[in-house]
Amino acid sequence: MSIGIIGSGALGSNLARAFAKKGISAIISTRRGPESLASLIAEVGPSIKAGTVEEAASADIVIVAVRWESIEEALIGLPAWNGRIVVDGTNPVEFLAPDAPEDPTNPLAAYGIKAIDLGDKQSSEILSTYVPGARVVKAFNHLDVNVLPEPEVSGGQRVLFYSGDDAEAKADVSKLINAAGFFAVDLGSLEVGGRLASLPFGSLSATNFIKI
Repeated sequence: MSIGIIGSGALGSNLARAFAKKGISAIISTRRGPESLASLIAEVGPSIKAGTVEEAASADIVIVAVRWESIEEALIGLPAWNGRIVVDGTNPVEFLAPDAPEDPTNPLAAYGIKAIDLGDKQSSEILSTYVPGARVVKAFNHLDVNVLPEPEVSGGQRVLFYSGDDAEAKADVSKLINAAGFFAVDLGSLEVGGRLASLPFGSLSATNFIKI
């Protein structure tokens, strides 16, 4: 299956590094254009290609690796999804500017983020509205992105959670997670698993389990 990554920030670039270590081919993209990814491509090697967002979005499995506030801009105007798999790697948080004024009502200010209130919805439910016709799986969102290039540590494999409502789509994402060197754990439906693993308040978010 072909793999596309939309977004080349911390999540997208570290996924590219993780995939490259296992020789997994993928197209990574950014709205700034393929040329802006030259240094990353030179670093990771030939299995990762730079492409347009449209090219990445045409893959069989498309990983959305952008900040929450950029979802609409990243996904608007792309070709019909037609049942292809979209992996939601986002979290509903706002990244604060370094000079942001102190906010005593924000318990996460020390981490440089602020939770976004989605009401009674979970994040993949909202992302799904921007990818009509896609099969959405939540994954790659619950760990510190800086550990993703090192899936095998301490004699074991880092656990990556995933969830979704389509069994076949989840099976394909599980295969990708395992192929990248992680240990995939199914958390069930998006409604259940998406909430459990979503930063910042999911009970399994930022939990770094190692499968020995």
